Amino acid sequence: MNGALPRSGREETADKKAMRVAQVACDQPNLMEEIRLQLGDDPFALVCLFAAPCADFKQLIEDASGAFEGADVLGCTTAGELGAAGYEEGQILCVGFPARYFTSITYALDLLNMADDQQIIDTLIQQRMALAQTAPDRPHEFAFLLVDGLSMSEESLTTILASGLGPMPLFGGSAGDGVNFKQTWLSHNGEIMENAAVLALVRSACPVKVFSHDNLAPTEMRMVVTAANPEARTVQEINAEPAAAEYARLLGKDPNQLDPFTFAEHPVVVRLGDSHHVRAIQRVNEHGELVFFSAINEGMVLTLAEHRDIVENLREGLGKLSAEHEPDLILGCDCILRRIAADQRQKTREVSALLSENRVIGFSTYGEQFGALHVNQTLTGVAIYPPTDNEVA
Repeated sequence: MNGALPRSGREETADKKAMRVAQVACDQPNLMEEIRLQLGDDPFALVCLFAAPCADFKQLIEDASGAFEGADVLGCTTAGELGAAGYEEGQILCVGFPARYFTSITYALDLLNMADDQQIIDTLIQQRMALAQTAPDRPHEFAFLLVDGLSMSEESLTTILASGLGPMPLFGGSAGDGVNFKQTWLSHNGEIMENAAVLALVRSACPVKVFSHDNLAPTEMRMVVTAANPEARTVQEINAEPAAAEYARLLGKDPNQLDPFTFAEHPVVVRLGDSHHVRAIQRVNEHGELVFFSAINEGMVLTLAEHRDIVENLREGLGKLSAEHEPDLILGCDCILRRIAADQRQKTREVSALLSENRVIGFSTYGEQFGALHVNQTLTGVAIYPPTDNEVA
């Protein structure tokens, strides 16, 4: 777990727009020059890059490492982008957190060689306290996690991090590779990593609201996992029958026709406390096992879920974030299965319009993190509101 000194700044300005965003196509020449031009001359505490798989990620990170003096620079590859037009592809999004409103500290975590759990928890507690002492006049806080979407480590990681973060709300997304599921990349201050995670602890003069939103409702149809390998996220048997065949039977479908569209249309959820959380299916492997985006244990009861109207449900969810004040920006991590479901229902244009109107910027993921949970098929993120006069006085 590698730490960095908090980034801070106190410059005053009449411009109350908290966030800065740049967007360029992967094939655009002079990418970093255009990104810097769009972001403006603000010094930044933190910069986040979300790059489509078609981008030259190594070159992008190399160029970025010298472009934001004084800032921590985090990056990851995506399963699609959330940009100016909503759902997009082939884009690079850059989100800048100006130093006059934000103070941050960032870490890189090697998931293959993680220190013991208690050491990470203790370090996070110490650094969260140090950050509060560095920026006592910035009372709003959150933690943002980017993690390798092929690492299969999200569940244990979020549990550990949440224990160390205490009241600081955590959210994040699993880096993607389009719909290829072959190679994902992350970066931290110029270092390119795989099977890793990067974490930013942020304090701000801007009010923030961390949230998680989905459009699914449990049905009465349940099934029991009777054989599973949680480490590999595979389910061999459901109801004591081969998993893929039994799942297909319950849907009234041919097992040979199961595909990402089926999984997006017919998700399963598990009950945790008073809430249901999606455990999304990624694919069927060569053994007829169901491979999930999240860990599944033997004995777990899975419930088939049905979709509420994704457009009206999203409008309602985003409306709640704007009920009292309109966010300056919503940094969002949106599951790739939501994009697939919207496309299948011919709702992509309407969903994109809502995302654009509400200035949701971010990326499509292989999973989302919310507090101590790794979840699927959600839009999870943080709404960042303009600073008030009292907060920048």
